[in-house]
This record gives sequence, C-alpha cells and structure tokens, in this order.
Amino acid sequence: MKTFDYDLLVIGAGSGGVRAARKCAEFGAKVAVIEERALGGTCVNVGCIPKKLYVYASEYGAAWRDAKGFGWQTEQPQFNWDTLRDNKTKEIARLNAIYERLLTSPGVDIIEGHGTLAGPQTVVVGDRTLSAEKILLATGTWPAMPDIPGVDLAINSNELFDLPRFPDRLLVVGGGYIATEFASTFAGLGADVVQSYRGDLFLRGFDHDVRGFLAEEMRKAGVDLRFNHDTHSLEAAESGAITAHLSDGRLDFDTVLCATGRRPNIAHLGLEHTAVKLNDSGYLCVNEQFQTDEPSIFALGDMTGGWELTPVAIAEAMVFAESQFNNTPQTMDYESIATAVFSSPPIGTVGLTEEAAQAAGYQTTIYQSEFRPLKHTLSGRDERTLMKLVIDTPSDRVLGAHMVGDDAGEICQGLAIALKMGATKADFDRTVGIHPTAAEEFVTMRAPRD
Repeated sequence: MKTFDYDLLVIGAGSGGVRAARKCAEFGAKVAVIEERALGGTCVNVGCIPKKLYVYASEYGAAWRDAKGFGWQTEQPQFNWDTLRDNKTKEIARLNAIYERLLTSPGVDIIEGHGTLAGPQTVVVGDRTLSAEKILLATGTWPAMPDIPGVDLAINSNELFDLPRFPDRLLVVGGGYIATEFASTFAGLGADVVQSYRGDLFLRGFDHDVRGFLAEEMRKAGVDLRFNHDTHSLEAAESGAITAHLSDGRLDFDTVLCATGRRPNIAHLGLEHTAVKLNDSGYLCVNEQFQTDEPSIFALGDMTGGWELTPVAIAEAMVFAESQFNNTPQTMDYESIATAVFSSPPIGTVGLTEEAAQAAGYQTTIYQSEFRPLKHTLSGRDERTLMKLVIDTPSDRVLGAHMVGDDAGEICQGLAIALKMGATKADFDRTVGIHPTAAEEFVTMRAPRD
C-alpha cells in the first residue's frame, strides 16, 4: 500500500480551503495547507471584510448630514484616509492570527509558499516535494485587467484598500458588483467618482427593476454613472494625474480602478501535469463531489465558476469534508442562496429574478413597492427603497425576494430561510409585521403590480 506525507494537501488558505482543512483534520485526517500570501484569502484580506469596513466608513458622512434634521447641530466632520486604512490593516492582521489558530488547533500544518502540482498526488513547494492521497485546490480567483493602452497606470480591486493617498478623483471601470460597491463607497468617502460601463445597465444578472432603481439612487448619492460608455486608453499627465480617454471626452483622475471581472487563480499551479480539465470560461470542471477529472484532485470555491461567495465556499468545504473524511456523502444545495451588494443604498436578493423565473417557464405574479423610508422624512435625504416579490402564480410559492434600501442584506438573510422552506405569498400575508420598519413591507404588500 502506497504511503503519503499527508491524507490531504490543500492549496489555498482562503475561506473554503481553511474550512476544509480544519474540518478534515478534526475528522482525523493528516492535513497541510499551502499558502503563498496571507491566511484568509481574498475575503479576509482584499475582499468582503475590508470592503465592508470601508462601506461602514462611507456611511458616516451621509449620517452626519442626516443628523441635522434630528436636532444635532455640529460642524462638518473631516475624513482621514490614513486612519481608516491603518485601522483596517490592524483588523486584518487580527483576523489573520485567528485563521492561523483555526488551522493549528486541530493539527493542520501551514506551509508558506507557492504550491505547484507535479502529478496527481504530488505538490512542490520551493525545494520541498510533498505527497498526499487527496489534493484540494482552493486558490480562488484573481482580478482581470482590460486590454486597453495604458492599463498599467490603473489598479485592480486588491490594491484600492491600501492607497498611500485618498483619490479625490476616481474612475471606476466596470459594471459588476465589485465596481458598483467601490464607486458607491468612495463617493460616500468624498471622492468625485465616475463609473464607466460599456453595457446598457450595470449588475447584469440581478433583477432588472433592482438595477434600474439602484442606478437612480446612486446618481442621487453623487456617483457619475455612465452606461454604453468606454474607456479607450489611459496616459500619465504631467501633473501626476492619469488622463483617461473616454468615449465622451477626456478627464483627469488621481486613480483609475479596473474592476472588469475575475479569473481563476491558476497561474503556475501545474495543472498541465494532471488530468484536470477547464471549461470554456477557464474554470475548473468538477462533479457534485468537487472531484476533477483527476480522481485524486478536488476543487471548490470561486475557481470552479459557481456562486463566487464566501459562505458558498465554506458550505462546499463542509460537504467535501463530510463526504471525503467523515464517511457521510453529501451534495451541495444551491437553491435560494441570498446575497447582497453593498452599494449605496445596498441590494439584498434571494431566489429568482423576474426575468429568470419567466425564462424558466414560471407563470408569475409580481408584487412591488417603492417608498421613502421614515428616517428620511426628517433627514431630508431624497433616498427611496424598493421591495419586490416574484410569485409562482399556480402554487403561490415565493420564487424570489429583492430589495434596494438600508439593511437590505440583513433583511434578505431572514427571507432566505422562508424561501428555503418553500414559503408562499399566503404565508407572507399571514405574518404580522414589526412596525415601524422597512422590513414589514414584505408582509404587507397586497396588490400585484399591473
């Protein structure tokens, strides 16, 4: 019988890789994690956590202005970029240490360096060659930059958190949730922001009414949204600025962020030494057990091209660990996964959009409500909230719930439980709301949209 250095080698210490390594070790496997950067992966270091901290920071300026309508008479506050950036860095370091303890406590070995596959059961890290019965790839994705002249003057989303100086003029190229979140956040922090997107409307894949409503609200909040718009090239200006040649003219910016998608982080991973296959979009092909075409190699998380969300990677890691090292075969349930876009105002969504439901053949009834939140009757802010329910007419089942407005993510997390349990519109109608809240609107909408 062949012996191995480890039962499981995990390449990548992001959310999915760490959870899989920890649980497999708790189930008795001998496990090592290989990571060339900081523990915690994209989410902890250059994604969810720092992004949400910056979103919080961006909300204080608007809240300060809102306060005048509630009787708070104070001078205009001053934002200090260095304080936010440095406090964020301290918090990330604290989380890195927690992730290290999560791994070492159950006995996982942490190996620093770049792991390269040398075969179906062999990984090379520096001058070390390690063997394992099973290998799990969890290296995530990496920002993709557009092919335009001068793009080397731009930065990607990984780099925006640690700029030495705050960008008073920011160009955001892209129309996905990352571009949209950063456009909102930096506008809230006080930057003049232009968001350039080549399509008709940003956030493709989200409900159309939600997309259009958010565009209106972001413009109210000061983001210069430009759709059907191109950034042709970038060049360095003598002033030290970056001159962007746009489809509607030239503008100077302090920073240009390209948030134009992400690609599987597989550079120098050594896939060519294995039977692992990629799909047409460049993501790793896996079955329901996250097994690749190489039987000993598995992959999960963003690099497999599914839901690119931290909680999904963690849930997949649990399925992998239970199936492979706890003799409890499972499969991942991807139905009714809730998500949020931390724009200003934020989006919360769970289930099918109106367009997806109709494309799937459902006969739908739509309930939709738009209103001014109670808070802004005194703040004076011209911000509105949108809520929408997509119902399967014959069964009365709620197929999708969508919201644009304060606390949308928090509210839709609760709605996700109801949708997961197969709640009907009648169930929503029988539920007594909490008054006065925005959330009660989801259980008081009675008239279908025309």
